[in-house]
Amino acid sequence: MANSALLPCLLLLLAIGSLAAADNHNGVDASTDPGPIRLNCGASASATDSDGRAWDGDAVSKLSPPTGAGAAASYQDPSLPSPVPYMTAGVFASSHTYNFLVSPGRVFLRLYFYPSDYGDRSASDALFSVTAGGVTLLRDFNASQTALALNAAYLVREFSLNVTSATLNLTFAPSPGAPSHYAFVNGIEIVPTPDMFTAPAPSFANGGRPDPMPIRADTAFQTMHRLNVGGGAVSPADDSGRLYRSWDSDSPYIFGAAAGVTYGKDSNVTIRYPPSVPPYVAPEGVYATARSMGPDAAVNLNYNLTWVLPVDAGFYYLLRFHFCEIQYPITKVNQRSFFIYVNNRTAQAQMDVIVWSGGIGVPVYTDYLVVTTGSGQTDLSVALHPDLSSRPEYYDAILNGLEVFKLQTYGGNSLAGENPPIPEKQVADGSVGGSKRKTAVAVAVGGAAAGGLLVVLIGCLCACAVCRRGNRAASVVACEPEAVLEQPAHGLIPGPTKSSALFMSAQDK
Repeated sequence: MANSALLPCLLLLLAIGSLAAADNHNGVDASTDPGPIRLNCGASASATDSDGRAWDGDAVSKLSPPTGAGAAASYQDPSLPSPVPYMTAGVFASSHTYNFLVSPGRVFLRLYFYPSDYGDRSASDALFSVTAGGVTLLRDFNASQTALALNAAYLVREFSLNVTSATLNLTFAPSPGAPSHYAFVNGIEIVPTPDMFTAPAPSFANGGRPDPMPIRADTAFQTMHRLNVGGGAVSPADDSGRLYRSWDSDSPYIFGAAAGVTYGKDSNVTIRYPPSVPPYVAPEGVYATARSMGPDAAVNLNYNLTWVLPVDAGFYYLLRFHFCEIQYPITKVNQRSFFIYVNNRTAQAQMDVIVWSGGIGVPVYTDYLVVTTGSGQTDLSVALHPDLSSRPEYYDAILNGLEVFKLQTYGGNSLAGENPPIPEKQVADGSVGGSKRKTAVAVAVGGAAAGGLLVVLIGCLCACAVCRRGNRAASVVACEPEAVLEQPAHGLIPGPTKSSALFMSAQDK
């Protein structure tokens, strides 16, 4: 009888605990919750965005007391995905630090920017730097100029940081040089994540040594591109692992008219995540669509399926390729084998997805490092081409998803790139500082300009040569200049030097 009387009380306590846990998961109280934190800067009340995420306003938040001035944007661009968190901002005339209570480990830090006039402050006067955990994320950042260069109304900058204490300090500091400079931010999102970057150790894609190259656990990353290849955009609400990532369509980055073909999985194919690829690596929507070169073998042998991706020069980059065979009859080894080229160097030969994954419907991913030199903006090129060395059944290539992450420099502990130049056409048309653009930026493109002139130059430099491959019956299109071997960055752990046949140019094979 006594046990029967206690049962309702226990059920009530369990219900209260469940409600508290659910409330904490939405990031309401960071003092007890290691879950997501979302701050709608400058807002006076909590609100929900179009993806169903709850955001705390400055005035009611327990996350970090506000010391800056809240302000409302002067205009709501129709391309904004939601008024939250873009229509209000925290505006700072002097350095301001947020102190977020978090659990140690990796987090995604996302900063949301909507360049607009705030009160009597002009959008063009916002010039500032951002640091977090001792790493400079942005330096002399001009959100208005960057948005104009990218033809975007708003910007999202996503970083992955390894937090080693119970507090993450995030500082916004106006740049010196003019009293009108100020800093602002519309939204701050912090999402705990597994460590998805440092293991397994990636290989160099452009001939660097040692190979593979381990990455230090404390390395900070910036997401430059996250593409659902062959499919549409995947919203944060549809991401896996409750990581709330945005996946963009790859179509804008395809080089030239040869775009291959896109398709979804067969209805009788089920995406089955193996232990080596947990579901949080990428959502099913990424692995369930793909882009291939097409059904015509003769056509496929005479072009590379190529993507051109703008990035900041002078950094190391981690490129993650997602693969999954999703249509019959590709079920066996050596039905489809291909090259992966990065910046016109062979990153991988004999890429057979069935060999790597173990079967149809099974995802697999592989990582490569690439070095860029110089300053300003540059382009990374990624290309696929059939590899005939094993005499595969089909002369084709496939890709399901592609991510590009910038690694911090360790001399200056920085991820900051330069502001992209405004395209000459906008300057000539007098559109600088004029009406807002309509295109939204779902994920940070890291200060890189997508200027058409650069694409034309890449096309001129990478006019592909048809090269004979010994006594084989077909030709391979390849464009591989001599590799530039770089010394490892301080964030990369040196290992034993060894040679690899994967980095031979097509002309040498």
